[in-house]
Amino acid sequence: MTELDVAQLQRRLAEFAVAREWQPYHTPKNLAAALSVEASELVEIFQWLTPEESARVMEDPGSAHRVRDEAADVLAYLLQFCEVLGIDLLAALSDKIDRNETRFPAKRSVDRHSPE
Repeated sequence: MTELDVAQLQRRLAEFAVAREWQPYHTPKNLAAALSVEASELVEIFQWLTPEESARVMEDPGSAHRVRDEAADVLAYLLQFCEVLGIDLLAALSDKIDRNETRFPAKRSVDRHSPE
């Protein structure tokens, strides 16, 4: 499998949009809305499944294909959204993890979820 990076995928998505003259429609508002729609389509796959069924969803080739496609759609719109707004997605994620590590120290989280 070829290793891809975020910038390479963003370039491919941008080239795809330019070739179809879609870039006027790729505004932050439209991309955020499209991202929400695709995330909802992913949720729809799991909507009425039990927790056990949802854990096995990738065992069925048809369901697995749908999940992969919807997850790819979510990522595609997120990457396009970040590209339009100049967000370094990996840096933003790293910063968010840093803040969460401060907000939710491991010891405190374990204590809070302790059955005692």
